[in-house]
Amino acid sequence: MPESETSSPAALAAPGTGASTAPSAGTGTGGGVRSAKKLATRQTLLDSALRLLERQSLSGLGLREVTREAGIAPAAFYRHFADLGELGVALVEESLGSMHELIRDIRTPEADTEDIMRRTVDVVAAHVQADCPHFRFIARERHGGVAAVRAAIAAELDSFIDELVEDLMIQPEGEGWDGPEMRVLARLYVNVIMLTATDLLDAGFDNPDAVQRIIADALTQLRIVSVGRLHWLADARGVTEAP
Repeated sequence: MPESETSSPAALAAPGTGASTAPSAGTGTGGGVRSAKKLATRQTLLDSALRLLERQSLSGLGLREVTREAGIAPAAFYRHFADLGELGVALVEESLGSMHELIRDIRTPEADTEDIMRRTVDVVAAHVQADCPHFRFIARERHGGVAAVRAAIAAELDSFIDELVEDLMIQPEGEGWDGPEMRVLARLYVNVIMLTATDLLDAGFDNPDAVQRIIADALTQLRIVSVGRLHWLADARGVTEAP
């Protein structure tokens, strides 16, 4: 059984200290320094875990492995995270949260669908290339063994879908669509993007021709979904006869 499941805060806490005891915020300059050090240690734990997760899944990672990689005492881990699942959730927020902000900036009212699709694929490709470890973690843990992390990834993707539904509903092409139908459409768009990110990771960015093929395929898939969107209402209501 992984150490993360067997080690408890009480067992790892130093004598005379409670595992849940956090350093005091302090006042003035001293408090600011302590706060900065705490944030730095937290980030060191995240970075250390991400390095280890290049070679294994989160469910197989031990807490002592992470603290050893980070160069801190095991008991200190609990000043930052309740368990490795909570650390994994923080990694999800680091990766998908930052991409979310970038894609949100693309969706401007004056941009047409083709422009949004092209810019979205370009942004995702650049973001994945700049941060392969985070997205490799997401690709592995999306259907992995840690429930809290699976739920965090699903929540981030649902947030993408919710915002995309709002955008699609106010477009002229959204007239006549109901909420459930539009959500299915938005999920199709998001799934294409997530599969594209995985394909880019698998291909690697040392093969420019493969990267360009994946980007071109992603745009083709998005265009096919968009064409289907234009004909969906007529076909769904039996207005257009089958050939």
